[in-house]
Amino acid sequence: MKVRLNEDKELVRAILEGLRRNGGYCPCRREKNEDTKCKCKEFREQIADPDFEGYCHCMLFYKEK
Repeated sequence: MKVRLNEDKELVRAILEGLRRNGGYCPCRREKNEDTKCKCKEFREQIADPDFEGYCHCMLFYKEK
């Protein structure tokens, strides 16, 4: 299992800037709570799932099997 950044450098730059502006909370979500702090709860659960392969909600990270 490996988690890596998206290969699209421009997308990564934009998301990281959004994270900086939002204090580390996902720029794709309205709520600001522990569940939406990067790495969000949804992606942490996907990382724990051995059958999951794919991007997190905002497409910053990709989990490989």
